Parts: sequence; structure tokens; C-alpha cells
Amino acid sequence: MIEGIIVKALSGFYYVASEGKIVDCKARGRFRLDGSSPLVGDRVRVSLDAHGKGRVDEVKERKNWFIRPAVANIDTLAFVAANTNPVTDPFLVDRFSVIAAEAGCELVICINKTDVDPGDTLYEIFTKAGFPVVRASALTGEGVDELRTLLRGKVSAFSGNSGVGKSSLLNVLLPDAHIKTAEVSEKLGRGRHTTRHVELYALGEDTYIADTPGFASLDVTMTNVILKENLQYDFPDFKPYIGSCRFHDCAHLKEPGCAVTGAVADGLIAPSRYRSYARLYDISARHKFWEYKDEQT
Repeated sequence: MIEGIIVKALSGFYYVASEGKIVDCKARGRFRLDGSSPLVGDRVRVSLDAHGKGRVDEVKERKNWFIRPAVANIDTLAFVAANTNPVTDPFLVDRFSVIAAEAGCELVICINKTDVDPGDTLYEIFTKAGFPVVRASALTGEGVDELRTLLRGKVSAFSGNSGVGKSSLLNVLLPDAHIKTAEVSEKLGRGRHTTRHVELYALGEDTYIADTPGFASLDVTMTNVILKENLQYDFPDFKPYIGSCRFHDCAHLKEPGCAVTGAVADGLIAPSRYRSYARLYDISARHKFWEYKDEQT
């Protein structure tokens, strides 16, 4: 019996990394019967036959998991943004910051293509909000070591609108992976996502990076509903002011005596962050959160 992590799942086979080796596995039949199929990212126990082939016998308790993309135990979401073709809408970053918070993930924001544009506005918004932000360039290598340090010892997934250079950054971090990239359309201002399945790439030191079609295309289905009442707690820059409003059930929208809107007026919270909160609150009030799909994605 060995223990490891599922790094790829294709056509009913699971590929488990354990002690520097990859073991091809099938899963016990009971997983199909109870609907609890193993996922990429699962920590598992595997039994081996005489030929070295494996069978997944046990899936350990998950930290989190997503329905689409089908992946588990993500520690960090690395959102790749850019201020050049395509320009990232801050709302997309804010939406993913909420998804990360609800899933118990850390959010790292990477502003790519800084050899063309440093992305000063994006940098100011999200450093002010309290997120770790890295300026990087897949072309020059700027910021890659800093990004690698932030991801060390974790299972991370890359996200961001197509064309911002996720795969290019991954190829710098993981030169032996040869991840496919595609050109950005000048007309549409977006790229074509080239990842077709979920796979974890080993970066060393118990560090794995996932490139997934779901996260990267911003089409994420979560396992839990995000309630509008809880949305305020997913904005770390709101936390110093929660509980200081005139009304204890303040939604931080148009109520008088709201400490959050007061902080926005005083320049303590970025206006774009507040606009995103109001927009997401409305979406959560009217729909299941994950049913929202931005027209730009």
C-alpha cells in the first residue's frame, strides 16, 4: 500500500504521483456505485499488484473540491491578469477572489506582460485590498521567482481570462511540461484556451500546479451556494468596517451610516472593489452564484 496524489485522470485511469514515480491506477468499483469518483488533486491510498499496476482504494478527506473543473484540494488560486491585449476587467479578479475565499483558498494575483504594460492600476487596487500581487513577464522572466516562492509547498490552480499568458507562465515555471499556448486574437482581444483536461504539474518540494480548462476559462461550478449575506466576509478590505455600521444587518448598499460605504468615500476601499461587491450581491440575490457567466469570458 502506498500513498500519493492524483495528478491526472483520463478515460477511467488515474495517474498517482508517489515517491517520485507515477503509478497507473484504476479505482475500486465502489467509487462508481456511491458517486464519489476520485478527482485530480485527491490524496489517495493505492494498492499494487504483482505487475506494479495500482488500484485506488481510499480517498482521503478533501479540503475543498469543485464540480467543474473536477479538481480537489486546491490551496492557492493564482489569477493571471494583464493590462494589455487582453486587458483584464478588475471585476473578474474580484469574482475569483470570492470563489477562492469560499473554497478556503489563498488568492495570488499575477500581473503578466509587464514588459509591455506594468499594470499600475491593477497593482494598486489589489495590493490595497490586501492580496499578494506579483508583477511578472513570461517573456523576460520578471517576477517568476517571486511567484514560485508564493506557490511553494502548495497545490495551485491558474485562472484568468484567455490570452493573458497563463500557459506561457506555466512553461517558464515548468519548462519540461511543454504546455500548449495559442495566439491572442487582435480583433477579439482574447486568446483560445489550449488546455483540454485537468492535470497537476510537479514543481518540486511537494508543489503542484494545475492547468485546467475550467478555471482558465472562468467557467467554474462550485459545490456550495454563496449567500448574499455572507458575501461581505469574502472581501478582506471590508473586514475592518463590518460591525461598525448603524444597522447590524447592513447590506452595505444604500443604508445610512454604513461604515463600508464611508470607507469607500474616504478612499480606504477602492471604488472598483465596492462596485464589484454590489454587482456580486445583486447576482447572488437573483441567481445561484455559479450560474453567472460574464460575456467577456
